[in-house]
Amino acid sequence: MRSDGRMWNELRPVRLTPDFIEYAEGSVLIEVGKTWVLCNATIEETVPRWRQGSGAGWITAEYAMLPRSTHQRRGRETRGLGGRTQEIRRLIGRSLRAAVDLENLGERTVILDCDVLQADGGTRTAAITGAYVALALALERLASREQLAANPLRTEVAAISAGIVETDLLLDLCYSEDSAARVDFNIVMTGDGRFIEVQGTAEGEPYPRQVIDGVLDLAEQGIRQLLERQRETIQSALRNNR
Repeated sequence: MRSDGRMWNELRPVRLTPDFIEYAEGSVLIEVGKTWVLCNATIEETVPRWRQGSGAGWITAEYAMLPRSTHQRRGRETRGLGGRTQEIRRLIGRSLRAAVDLENLGERTVILDCDVLQADGGTRTAAITGAYVALALALERLASREQLAANPLRTEVAAISAGIVETDLLLDLCYSEDSAARVDFNIVMTGDGRFIEVQGTAEGEPYPRQVIDGVLDLAEQGIRQLLERQRETIQSALRNNR
């Protein structure tokens, strides 16, 4: 048993609240244990200058941690983004671009704003999982208004963390586990079981290849549960709006 009472292969409690923000084309508050991330999708009828004339759209992401999302206040990044923030923004963006046929999106940009309200580990994976729901709601509604020939979503996307704490392989690390992990991974996977990103780092002693196999098997188990929660949330939100 872990500090919060979970088994080694158990997710933290997950709650997805769709349409949390009234004005966004797609919105969800994702709660993964004590990590809460607000994800909003905005659709703009334009693309970056370098994309103009291509006929294809673009997906981009922004990520921020609110000042009191952690135990001690974090200063706002008003003088430029830190390296960690830029890395996570890029990760969210490329993870969600893998889910969309950008040519079928047309010359539109979807901006995914992911704001961490409270952090207890796994903020980047929660942001990806929540951002997919916000994106799916926004695109489905755009397609339902016949502004798209077809919904450009081509696959589902979710993400989870896993790692080794002392000698135990654990799924979905909270902050106390993540900070103590000898090896920690962030895994992004599609609905059909393909991997978009596998980030794995040894904090000291290098790990053998068998660790990767074990982590991927465990992560896939957890991500499949998240995918099911995403489907339920999206279907419920769309039913309630009809």
